[in-house]
This record gives sequence, C-alpha cells and structure tokens, in this order.
Amino acid sequence: MSATALHPVPSTAPAADPEYAAWAVQRRRRLWRSRILPALGIVGLILGWWAIVVWFGVKPFVAPSPWVVVDTLWTKRDVLLSNLIPTAIEAGGGFLLGNLAAILIATVFVHNKTLQEIFFPVVLMFNAIPVVAKAPILVLIMGNDMEPKITIAALVCFFPTLVNTVRGLESVNPQAMELMRVLSASKTEIFFRLRLFNALPFLFSALRIAASMAVIGAVVGEWVGANVGVGAMIIQATFNFDSALLYAAILMSASLSGFFFLLVVLAERWIIRWQPEDAH
Repeated sequence: MSATALHPVPSTAPAADPEYAAWAVQRRRRLWRSRILPALGIVGLILGWWAIVVWFGVKPFVAPSPWVVVDTLWTKRDVLLSNLIPTAIEAGGGFLLGNLAAILIATVFVHNKTLQEIFFPVVLMFNAIPVVAKAPILVLIMGNDMEPKITIAALVCFFPTLVNTVRGLESVNPQAMELMRVLSASKTEIFFRLRLFNALPFLFSALRIAASMAVIGAVVGEWVGANVGVGAMIIQATFNFDSALLYAAILMSASLSGFFFLLVVLAERWIIRWQPEDAH
C-alpha cells in the first residue's frame, strides 16, 4: 500500500486555499509595514537632524550632531544608566499606583452615580493644576526622596485612565446588560463577565498614554528636587552647557517611555485576543 493511501493529502489544505494564501500575504505585508515605516521615520528624523546641524552651522553647545550624541551615549553609559534606573523605578511605581487607583475609583463611580457626580468634578479640577505647580507641594510634604516623584508620576497617569475606564465600564451593550439581568446575574457577575471585558480596549488605550506620561511625571519631579535621575541630569547638563549629555539624557528618557509603551502593547495583545489584528 502506498504512502499516499496511508496518509491522504487533504483536498482543502490551507496552503492551497486561495483565500488563505491572500490572507497570509496581506498579513506579511502588514507586519513588514508596521516594522519598516517606523524605522524609516526614525532614520528620517536622524538624517534631518544631521542635515540641519551641518547646513545651518549650528553651534555644538546648541545642538550637537547625532554622532556626537551617540558617542556620548557610549562613553558615558555608566553615568547615564546609573541615573536612568531611579527614573525607571519612579515611573514604574507611579504607573502601577496611578492606574490601579484609577481603575478602583472608576469601578466605584460606575456602581455609585452619586459619588461620581460629587467627586468627578473635583478630580477634573485637580487634574487642571499644572504638574510643575503640584510637584513643589509634594516635595515639601514628602521630602526629597523617591516618594514625591512616584506620586507625581501616579497623578499624571491617573486622570486619563480614570476617564477611559469609566467610559468603557459604562458603554455596555444595553441588550447584553438586559440579558444578564434576565439571567439574574449579580452586580459582581455583570462586572467581571460583561463590564470588565467591554472596558479592556478603553483601558489599554489609556495605559498606552500613561506609559509615556509616567516617565514625564518622574522627570518633572526630578526637576523640582533630586540629585540623581534623568531629570536631574538634564538640569545639570543644561547649566553646564553640555549639550551632548543633555541630548543623550533626553534620548534615554524617550527610550524608557518607548519601552514602557511596548510593554503595554504586548500585554494588550496577550490579554485582548478576541479583537482583530488591525484593532491593535
């Protein structure tokens, strides 16, 4: 008996399906597009930066060339890394604290409209106060250690996550809500089986914003008062007219924001698997 008879080839193999082949080609194109276009944008930005510095003869203490900044990143990597670690701890702690508080308060607001009507305007007014105005107050209250920087990062993350989470928890399909009530579902079951799943896309949209804002909050807190950290390094480099170190510190903080953003994106793709790829 032949091998073909023992193991017959399926007549509808995925590789032979024209629709599957077209979908696979489109998927590869989307993947390459999602990688190539951002890379082209970064390369274009660096080339534009280099062209402006060379063509207009910009003084090195105003704006160094990209190659000088890269050399500074390498030669002073120990100093940069030692200052990046405190900022990463402050931003990470503020990100977790601020978003956790926002999710808990959003849950309370959704289940108690009276509290939402009372305190939401208060939260809105508090968020309207500039970060640079809140930072000195927190430093006076908490001291000059990591606590005020973590708090500032948490406050920066708090409001976007609160607004988006409330919106996601409230924008439930009325028919699905009615079905849950017909099935005599409790508030807890409605929350975990309906509201929470509906709010996840809204929540992760806010977390993407918070991932970058947390680093900004930590850096701003270090501007007010700190001896270590990327913010402190930026202030010191500015006063010393060390533009290469200044730009290197800015690139380090931007890379940290990008790293946090990437972690949120990966977590979103791992958790929200029922959405199409284009939604991510």
